[in-house]
Amino acid sequence: MNINTLQNINVGVDTGKSQLDIYIRPLDIYFSVSNDKAGIDKAIKNIKKYSPQRVVIEATGRLEMPFIMACADAKLPYVIANPLHIKKFAGAIGRKAKNDRLDAALIAHFAEAIKPKLTQLKPEKIRLMSDLVARRNQLLAMQTMEKNRLQIMPKALASSITPVLTAFKKQVQKIEEKIIKLIEQCPEYTAKNAILQSMPGIGKIAAASIISNVPELGYITNKQAASLIGVAPITKESGKYKGKRIIQGGRHQVRTVLFMAMMSAMQCNPVFKATYQRLLDAGKPRKPHEHSRHSRLPRTLLR
Repeated sequence: MNINTLQNINVGVDTGKSQLDIYIRPLDIYFSVSNDKAGIDKAIKNIKKYSPQRVVIEATGRLEMPFIMACADAKLPYVIANPLHIKKFAGAIGRKAKNDRLDAALIAHFAEAIKPKLTQLKPEKIRLMSDLVARRNQLLAMQTMEKNRLQIMPKALASSITPVLTAFKKQVQKIEEKIIKLIEQCPEYTAKNAILQSMPGIGKIAAASIISNVPELGYITNKQAASLIGVAPITKESGKYKGKRIIQGGRHQVRTVLFMAMMSAMQCNPVFKATYQRLLDAGKPRKPHEHSRHSRLPRTLLR
Protein backbone atom coordinates (compact mmCIF):
# COMPACT_ATOMS: atom_id res chain seq x y z
CA MET A 1 0.00 0.00 0.00
CA ASN A 2 1.19 3.52 -0.80
CA ILE A 3 2.72 5.08 2.33
CA ASN A 4 1.01 8.38 1.47
CA THR A 5 -2.38 6.64 1.65
CA LEU A 6 -1.54 5.48 5.18
CA GLN A 7 -0.65 9.06 6.11
CA ASN A 8 -4.07 10.34 4.96
CA ILE A 9 -2.70 13.15 2.79
CA ASN A 10 -5.00 16.15 2.36
CA VAL A 11 -4.30 19.20 0.22
CA GLY A 12 -5.69 22.68 0.84
CA VAL A 13 -5.74 25.24 -1.97
CA ASP A 14 -6.29 28.94 -1.32
CA THR A 15 -7.43 30.64 -4.52
CA GLY A 16 -6.49 34.11 -5.68
CA LYS A 17 -6.99 35.86 -8.98
CA SER A 18 -3.33 35.53 -9.89
CA GLN A 19 -2.00 32.94 -7.43
CA LEU A 20 -2.77 29.55 -5.87
CA ASP A 21 -1.37 28.81 -2.41
CA ILE A 22 -1.13 25.09 -1.67
CA TYR A 23 -0.55 23.26 1.61
CA ILE A 24 -0.09 19.49 1.93
CA ARG A 25 -1.04 18.04 5.31
CA PRO A 26 0.37 16.39 7.42
CA LEU A 27 3.67 16.69 5.51
CA ASP A 28 3.84 20.44 6.20
CA ILE A 29 4.65 21.19 2.55
CA TYR A 30 3.72 24.63 1.26
CA PHE A 31 4.20 26.18 -2.16
CA SER A 32 2.51 28.70 -4.42
CA VAL A 33 2.03 28.87 -8.18
CA SER A 34 0.51 31.32 -10.62
CA ASN A 35 -3.19 30.80 -11.31
CA ASP A 36 -2.69 30.11 -15.02
CA LYS A 37 -2.10 27.03 -17.14
CA ALA A 38 1.65 26.85 -16.49
CA GLY A 39 1.23 27.28 -12.73
CA ILE A 40 -1.69 24.86 -12.50
CA ASP A 41 0.19 22.19 -14.48
CA LYS A 42 3.14 22.56 -12.08
CA ALA A 43 0.83 22.29 -9.05
CA ILE A 44 -0.96 19.19 -10.36
CA LYS A 45 2.35 17.45 -11.13
CA ASN A 46 3.60 18.18 -7.61
CA ILE A 47 0.36 17.18 -5.86
CA LYS A 48 0.08 13.85 -7.72
CA LYS A 49 3.38 12.67 -6.22
CA TYR A 50 1.72 12.43 -2.81
CA SER A 51 -1.47 10.52 -3.84
CA PRO A 52 -3.79 12.67 -1.67
CA GLN A 53 -7.09 11.48 -0.23
CA ARG A 54 -8.65 14.75 -1.34
CA VAL A 55 -7.73 18.16 -2.70
CA VAL A 56 -9.97 20.86 -1.24
CA ILE A 57 -10.48 24.30 -2.75
CA GLU A 58 -13.02 26.97 -1.76
CA ALA A 59 -15.82 27.87 -4.16
CA THR A 60 -15.14 31.43 -5.30
CA GLY A 61 -17.44 31.62 -8.30
CA ARG A 62 -15.11 31.21 -11.27
CA LEU A 63 -11.47 31.50 -10.15
CA GLU A 64 -11.21 27.87 -9.04
CA MET A 65 -12.59 26.29 -12.22
CA PRO A 66 -9.32 25.97 -14.26
CA PHE A 67 -7.66 24.22 -11.32
CA ILE A 68 -10.68 21.95 -10.79
CA MET A 69 -10.74 21.04 -14.49
CA ALA A 70 -7.06 20.12 -14.24
CA CYS A 71 -7.75 17.97 -11.15
CA ALA A 72 -10.50 16.14 -13.02
CA ASP A 73 -8.22 15.49 -16.02
CA ALA A 74 -5.47 14.24 -13.68
CA LYS A 75 -7.95 11.95 -11.84
CA LEU A 76 -7.24 13.69 -8.52
CA PRO A 77 -9.98 13.44 -5.85
CA TYR A 78 -11.20 16.99 -5.28
CA VAL A 79 -13.75 18.92 -3.25
CA ILE A 80 -15.22 22.34 -4.04
CA ALA A 81 -15.93 23.47 -0.48
CA ASN A 82 -18.45 25.99 0.79
CA PRO A 83 -16.44 28.96 2.17
CA LEU A 84 -18.94 29.31 5.02
CA HIS A 85 -18.15 25.79 6.24
CA ILE A 86 -14.43 26.54 6.30
CA LYS A 87 -15.02 29.85 8.10
CA LYS A 88 -17.07 28.08 10.78
CA PHE A 89 -14.37 25.42 11.10
CA ALA A 90 -11.79 28.17 11.65
CA GLY A 91 -13.96 29.60 14.43
CA ALA A 92 -14.38 26.18 16.01
CA ILE A 93 -10.61 25.63 16.28
CA GLY A 94 -9.91 29.22 17.33
CA ARG A 95 -8.04 30.25 14.19
CA LYS A 96 -7.91 34.04 13.83
CA ALA A 97 -4.62 34.83 12.07
CA LYS A 98 -4.75 35.11 8.27
CA ASN A 99 -2.27 34.98 5.44
CA ASP A 100 -2.00 32.91 2.27
CA ARG A 101 -0.06 30.05 3.85
CA LEU A 102 -2.32 29.89 6.92
CA ASP A 103 -5.44 29.93 4.75
CA ALA A 104 -4.18 27.02 2.66
CA ALA A 105 -3.19 25.14 5.82
CA LEU A 106 -6.63 25.78 7.32
CA ILE A 107 -8.34 24.31 4.26
CA ALA A 108 -6.09 21.23 4.43
CA HIS A 109 -6.90 20.85 8.16
CA PHE A 110 -10.62 21.16 7.32
CA ALA A 111 -10.20 18.41 4.70
CA GLU A 112 -8.49 16.08 7.18
CA ALA A 113 -10.88 16.66 10.09
CA ILE A 114 -14.23 16.90 8.27
CA LYS A 115 -13.53 14.58 5.32
CA PRO A 116 -15.99 16.37 3.01
CA LYS A 117 -17.62 14.37 0.25
CA LEU A 118 -15.80 14.44 -3.07
CA THR A 119 -17.24 16.73 -5.73
CA GLN A 120 -18.32 15.43 -9.12
CA LEU A 121 -17.61 17.86 -11.95
CA LYS A 122 -20.69 18.98 -13.86
CA PRO A 123 -20.98 17.71 -17.45
CA GLU A 124 -19.62 20.12 -20.05
CA LYS A 125 -23.05 21.23 -21.26
CA ILE A 126 -24.31 21.87 -17.74
CA ARG A 127 -21.25 23.98 -16.96
CA LEU A 128 -21.72 25.93 -20.18
CA MET A 129 -25.42 26.46 -19.43
CA SER A 130 -24.59 27.70 -15.94
CA ASP A 131 -22.09 30.17 -17.41
CA LEU A 132 -24.63 31.37 -19.99
CA VAL A 133 -27.33 31.90 -17.36
CA ALA A 134 -24.85 33.80 -15.16
CA ARG A 135 -23.78 35.98 -18.08
CA ARG A 136 -27.39 36.68 -19.03
CA ASN A 137 -28.11 37.86 -15.48
CA GLN A 138 -25.05 40.13 -15.61
CA LEU A 139 -26.25 41.68 -18.87
CA LEU A 140 -29.75 42.20 -17.47
CA ALA A 141 -28.30 43.92 -14.40
CA MET A 142 -26.26 46.28 -16.59
CA GLN A 143 -29.28 46.85 -18.81
CA THR A 144 -31.35 47.85 -15.79
CA MET A 145 -28.68 50.34 -14.71
CA GLU A 146 -28.66 51.93 -18.16
CA LYS A 147 -32.47 52.16 -18.16
CA ASN A 148 -32.32 53.91 -14.80
CA ARG A 149 -29.76 56.35 -16.17
CA LEU A 150 -31.98 57.02 -19.17
CA GLN A 151 -34.70 58.21 -16.79
CA ILE A 152 -32.52 60.57 -14.76
CA MET A 153 -30.01 61.89 -17.30
CA PRO A 154 -30.76 64.90 -19.54
CA LYS A 155 -32.57 64.01 -22.77
CA ALA A 156 -29.61 65.38 -24.71
CA LEU A 157 -27.61 62.35 -23.52
CA ALA A 158 -30.22 59.76 -24.48
CA SER A 159 -28.48 59.15 -27.79
CA SER A 160 -25.47 57.77 -25.90
CA ILE A 161 -27.59 55.37 -23.83
CA THR A 162 -30.10 54.01 -26.36
CA PRO A 163 -27.48 52.23 -28.54
CA VAL A 164 -26.05 50.57 -25.42
CA LEU A 165 -29.52 49.28 -24.47
CA THR A 166 -29.98 47.93 -27.99
CA ALA A 167 -26.64 46.13 -27.77
CA PHE A 168 -27.56 44.60 -24.40
CA LYS A 169 -30.91 43.41 -25.80
CA LYS A 170 -29.23 41.70 -28.75
CA GLN A 171 -26.65 39.99 -26.55
CA VAL A 172 -29.34 38.73 -24.18
CA GLN A 173 -31.28 37.30 -27.12
CA LYS A 174 -28.17 35.53 -28.44
CA ILE A 175 -27.47 33.97 -25.06
CA GLU A 176 -31.10 32.84 -24.71
CA GLU A 177 -30.87 31.14 -28.10
CA LYS A 178 -27.73 29.28 -26.99
CA ILE A 179 -29.41 28.18 -23.74
CA ILE A 180 -32.45 26.83 -25.58
CA LYS A 181 -30.21 25.04 -28.11
CA LEU A 182 -28.28 23.37 -25.28
CA ILE A 183 -31.48 22.11 -23.68
CA GLU A 184 -32.79 20.79 -27.01
CA GLN A 185 -29.57 18.86 -27.61
CA CYS A 186 -29.99 16.73 -24.50
CA PRO A 187 -33.10 14.53 -24.04
CA GLU A 188 -32.65 14.50 -20.24
CA TYR A 189 -32.58 18.29 -20.08
CA THR A 190 -35.54 18.51 -22.45
CA ALA A 191 -37.62 16.27 -20.16
CA LYS A 192 -36.68 18.29 -17.05
CA ASN A 193 -37.35 21.52 -18.92
CA ALA A 194 -40.87 20.40 -19.87
CA ILE A 195 -41.70 19.42 -16.28
CA LEU A 196 -40.32 22.65 -14.82
CA GLN A 197 -42.12 24.89 -17.32
CA SER A 198 -45.41 23.12 -16.58
CA MET A 199 -45.36 24.96 -13.24
CA PRO A 200 -46.94 28.45 -13.19
CA GLY A 201 -44.30 31.19 -13.05
CA ILE A 202 -41.45 29.09 -14.48
CA GLY A 203 -40.28 30.16 -17.94
CA LYS A 204 -37.51 28.91 -20.19
CA ILE A 205 -34.70 30.87 -18.52
CA ALA A 206 -35.82 30.07 -14.97
CA ALA A 207 -35.97 26.40 -15.97
CA ALA A 208 -32.49 26.58 -17.48
CA SER A 209 -31.14 28.21 -14.32
CA ILE A 210 -32.61 25.45 -12.13
CA ILE A 211 -31.37 22.67 -14.45
CA SER A 212 -27.84 24.07 -14.59
CA ASN A 213 -27.51 24.87 -10.89
CA VAL A 214 -29.24 21.75 -9.55
CA PRO A 215 -28.01 18.89 -11.78
CA GLU A 216 -29.04 16.48 -9.00
CA LEU A 217 -32.71 17.22 -9.75
CA GLY A 218 -34.48 13.98 -10.62
CA TYR A 219 -32.10 11.84 -8.56
CA ILE A 220 -32.90 13.14 -5.07
CA THR A 221 -36.03 13.40 -2.93
CA ASN A 222 -38.03 16.60 -2.47
CA LYS A 223 -36.65 16.98 1.07
CA GLN A 224 -33.07 16.52 -0.15
CA ALA A 225 -33.68 19.09 -2.88
CA ALA A 226 -35.08 21.59 -0.36
CA SER A 227 -32.01 21.14 1.85
CA LEU A 228 -29.61 21.37 -1.08
CA ILE A 229 -31.14 24.61 -2.38
CA GLY A 230 -31.42 26.07 1.12
CA VAL A 231 -35.18 26.45 1.54
CA ALA A 232 -35.60 23.84 4.27
CA PRO A 233 -36.00 25.58 7.69
CA ILE A 234 -33.20 24.65 10.08
CA THR A 235 -34.19 23.84 13.66
CA LYS A 236 -32.51 25.84 16.43
CA GLU A 237 -33.30 24.00 19.67
CA SER A 238 -31.28 23.17 22.77
CA GLY A 239 -32.89 21.91 25.97
CA LYS A 240 -35.80 24.22 26.77
CA TYR A 241 -34.67 26.77 24.21
CA LYS A 242 -36.84 26.82 21.10
CA GLY A 243 -35.26 29.12 18.56
CA LYS A 244 -36.80 30.46 15.40
CA ARG A 245 -36.41 28.13 12.43
CA ILE A 246 -34.73 29.84 9.50
CA ILE A 247 -33.34 28.97 6.09
CA GLN A 248 -29.69 29.51 5.28
CA GLY A 249 -26.88 28.31 3.02
CA GLY A 250 -27.66 26.35 -0.12
CA ARG A 251 -27.67 27.67 -3.67
CA HIS A 252 -28.75 31.29 -3.57
CA GLN A 253 -29.02 31.64 -7.37
CA VAL A 254 -31.77 29.01 -7.39
CA ARG A 255 -33.55 30.56 -4.40
CA THR A 256 -33.67 33.91 -6.20
CA VAL A 257 -35.15 32.30 -9.32
CA LEU A 258 -37.74 30.38 -7.28
CA PHE A 259 -38.68 33.51 -5.32
CA MET A 260 -39.26 35.48 -8.52
CA ALA A 261 -41.21 32.54 -9.98
CA MET A 262 -43.43 32.47 -6.89
CA MET A 263 -44.05 36.22 -7.14
CA SER A 264 -45.00 35.80 -10.78
CA ALA A 265 -47.19 32.75 -10.16
CA MET A 266 -49.23 34.59 -7.52
CA GLN A 267 -50.33 37.08 -10.17
CA CYS A 268 -51.93 34.43 -12.36
CA ASN A 269 -52.75 31.47 -10.13
CA PRO A 270 -55.36 31.85 -7.33
CA VAL A 271 -54.13 28.69 -5.58
CA PHE A 272 -50.63 30.14 -5.13
CA LYS A 273 -52.04 33.48 -4.03
CA ALA A 274 -54.39 31.88 -1.49
CA THR A 275 -51.58 29.71 -0.08
CA TYR A 276 -49.30 32.73 0.26
CA GLN A 277 -52.00 34.71 2.05
CA ARG A 278 -52.79 31.78 4.36
CA LEU A 279 -49.12 31.57 5.41
CA LEU A 280 -49.02 35.32 6.08
CA ASP A 281 -52.19 35.11 8.15
CA ALA A 282 -50.60 32.28 10.16
CA GLY A 283 -47.74 34.59 11.13
CA LYS A 284 -45.12 33.54 8.61
CA PRO A 285 -42.77 36.49 7.94
CA ARG A 286 -42.30 37.96 4.50
CA LYS A 287 -38.95 37.62 2.80
CA PRO A 288 -36.75 40.57 3.91
CA HIS A 289 -37.02 43.54 1.53
CA GLU A 290 -39.65 41.62 -0.46
CA HIS A 291 -41.15 44.76 -1.85
CA SER A 292 -37.93 46.66 -2.37
CA ARG A 293 -34.75 44.96 -3.49
CA HIS A 294 -36.30 41.81 -5.01
CA SER A 295 -39.23 43.61 -6.58
CA ARG A 296 -36.73 45.53 -8.69
CA LEU A 297 -35.20 42.37 -10.15
CA PRO A 298 -35.94 42.17 -13.88
CA ARG A 299 -39.04 40.13 -14.68
CA THR A 300 -37.19 38.87 -17.78
CA LEU A 301 -35.34 36.56 -15.38
CA LEU A 302 -38.38 34.30 -15.66
CA ARG A 303 -39.05 34.40 -19.38
